[in-house]
Amino acid sequence: MQDKNSHRRSHRRGRKAALAVAAASALLFGALYANANAASVQGSSSSSTSAATTASSTSATTVSDVVDAANTFLDTLDDDQQAEVLLDFTEANATAWSNLPCGSTCRVGIELSTLSDSQLTAAKAVIEAATGTGTDSGYDQITQILAADDVLGETASGYGSGNYYLAFLGTPSTSGTWQLHFGGHHLALNLTYKDGEVEGTTPYFVGVEPTSWTDDDGTSYAPLSGMRDGMLSMLEGLSSTELSEAKLSESFSDVLLGPGDDGDFPETKEGLAVSELTDAQQQLVLDAMEPWVDVADDTTAASTLSTYESELDDTYIAYSGSSDLDAQGDYVRIDGPGVWIEFVCQDGVVYTSQIHYHTVYRDHDTDYGGEFTF
Repeated sequence: MQDKNSHRRSHRRGRKAALAVAAASALLFGALYANANAASVQGSSSSSTSAATTASSTSATTVSDVVDAANTFLDTLDDDQQAEVLLDFTEANATAWSNLPCGSTCRVGIELSTLSDSQLTAAKAVIEAATGTGTDSGYDQITQILAADDVLGETASGYGSGNYYLAFLGTPSTSGTWQLHFGGHHLALNLTYKDGEVEGTTPYFVGVEPTSWTDDDGTSYAPLSGMRDGMLSMLEGLSSTELSEAKLSESFSDVLLGPGDDGDFPETKEGLAVSELTDAQQQLVLDAMEPWVDVADDTTAASTLSTYESELDDTYIAYSGSSDLDAQGDYVRIDGPGVWIEFVCQDGVVYTSQIHYHTVYRDHDTDYGGEFTF
C-alpha cells in the first residue's frame, strides 16, 4: 500500500507540474486561441442569437485588462447609469443573485436591455476580459446561456438576454477590493479582485433550458454538455461497489447550495473518498471539475485546478438518483476542502417534455473572495 500511495503522489505531482507549466505559459504567452462560435449577447428585442468568433489575443488577460475594460464601459454611461453600476461591495449586494427570471427584484446593477449597442459591446468586453477562453466554458458558455434565454423568450414571456444585470461592487482598480457581479436567469457570475489579484471566482451558478438547440443558421449549442459529460465519465469510471459507496440516501430536486444558501456547506462530507480511487479515476474527478473552474481567466483557472488537485485525497464524490444524469432528480456532487460542485437534472419549466440542468460551483473558503462570514 505504501508503494501504491507513493506512486499516486508521484503521479499527482506530475499533473501539478503540468498545470503549473500551463499557468505560466498562459501568463507569459496568453491564449493562442479564443472562442469559436460564441453566441453574441443580444438586447431583449432580439429573437435569436448568432455565433461570433473572438479574435485571439497576444497576451494573457490580467486584472489590469479587466479594470481597463470596466473603465471603458463606465465611460460610455451617463451619471445615472453609472450610479446603477457602481455599488458598494456589501454582503447584501454580493449575494443578490438568483436562478429565477426575477429581474431587478432579486438582482443589482444595470439591465442589459437598457444599454445602447455601443454600451452593450463595452459591457460584453468586461465579461470577456474577466473569464476563460475555452469552448463551452468561460465567456463562450456565458454567451450561450444568454442565447438560451433568447430561445426561451420566443416561447414564454419574461426571458431574454436583455434581462441580465451587470454591476461593479466597489471601484474597479488594481488596488483595493471589488467584485464583477453579473447575472440573470440561469446565471450568476461573481469574480472578486483584491490588490490586483483574483481573490475568488465563486459562487458561479449556471443552468440551461433547453439543454441543446440549433439556431436558424444550423449552428448547434449545448453549453453544459462538457459539465454533464465530465460528471458522467467520472461516475462511469467507478465499479459497482464504488457506486454503491458514493450513492446518497437523500434525493435532490435542485442544488443544495443555490441562491440564499451561502455558507450552508454540510458539516460532514458524504459519499466516496477520492483517496480510495486509482490514479485514472482521480484524473476523471479532476477532469470533471475543470469546466466549472474554467469560468475564470485561463491563468487563474490553471492555478485553482492545481490547488484542487493537491486536495484530492480529502475530496469526496457522491450522487443521488441515477448515475445516467438524464432524468429528474439525477444529482452529482464533488466536495473537497475548497471545491464544491453540484449538478442536477430537473424537469423542464418551459419545455415540459424535456429535462433542464442546474449547477453551482462554490469554494468553502473563497466565495465572494472570502469577504463575508456566513
